[in-house]
Amino acid sequence: MFLGRVIGNLVATQKEPKYEGKALLLVQPVSPEGNADGKAIVAVDSVGSGAGETVLVVIEGRSSSIAMGQKLAPANAAIVGIVDHIDWES
Repeated sequence: MFLGRVIGNLVATQKEPKYEGKALLLVQPVSPEGNADGKAIVAVDSVGSGAGETVLVVIEGRSSSIAMGQKLAPANAAIVGIVDHIDWES
């Protein structure tokens, strides 16, 4: 699981049927301070997040499928939460 910021969305007119009704978003991993931390990934949105929001992302295949409400959905990453704030001390 990691923190990320939604930086874009993808439009796919042809896609796996299990993705129907789900948004595909581009997510930039971020540190708790909000700094970019790694390469951006594509994640299936299961919570209705939007551009600029900080989100919680799972990257385990089985967890991603469960978050989508689908058994064995072909997903590497899924957004499972929208972060309201982080209480963190360095």
